[in-house]
Amino acid sequence: MTPLVPVSGTRKVALGLAFFVLFVLAWSAATFGGLVSKTFLADPLTMLREGWSLFAQFGFAKDVGITIWRVFGGFILAAAFGVPLGIAMGAYKPVEAFFEPFVSFARYLPASAFIPLLILWAGIGEMQKLLVIFIGSFFQIVLMVAVTVGATRRDLVEAAYTLGANARGIVRRVLLPSAAPAIAETLRLVLGWAWTYVIVAELIGASEGIGHMITDSQALLNTGQIIFGIVVIGVIGLVSDFAFKRANRALFPWSAA
Repeated sequence: MTPLVPVSGTRKVALGLAFFVLFVLAWSAATFGGLVSKTFLADPLTMLREGWSLFAQFGFAKDVGITIWRVFGGFILAAAFGVPLGIAMGAYKPVEAFFEPFVSFARYLPASAFIPLLILWAGIGEMQKLLVIFIGSFFQIVLMVAVTVGATRRDLVEAAYTLGANARGIVRRVLLPSAAPAIAETLRLVLGWAWTYVIVAELIGASEGIGHMITDSQALLNTGQIIFGIVVIGVIGLVSDFAFKRANRALFPWSAA
């Protein structure tokens, strides 16, 4: 292996699948071999049976759909407000000086800490779940986008000024095209964090969703269903991650990524 030398697409897929195979083998050895009690960790076959039961008998597909709606609803809302503010902060230093101290402060506040307040303000309905995801995603997006835009190469900006560009043209023709691939990558990363926020939101005051199912299964000591819910989240996240990557490559062909 040589540092930073890429591998072929086929080898990359094979190595990725190999890890999952080894992980399942180790899991199977620990559970089927009796090293871990099934009360605390269900084996892979039990997990699959419980997952089938969730879909066939308990309408788990609806829970999955509701959770996906909550994640993307809160994330899109955060991106719609966060990306423009981040671009303004990165492009204009007075805007950055005004917002950056508060944004830096707020991004360290755990979204879960706001749940009691949000329940008081918005009840236990969908708005409360969306706001948890919004709070958890918004400040991260703003700061990361601001840093990305502010890191644009100065020689590109100076060349544009030399060619007669005005301030608005610098933002539209230099800063945005240069930063767009990294902004899209930022959104991809924050979408992953949004999944953690929605599960936390659904653990409290929810009657539907994957997090609600996990809470019910925990009360029944059904580790098979708990693990299946976690696996479903991982699969959906992996699919959305690959879709995001493919979309980024199609939208920004000039990016090396």
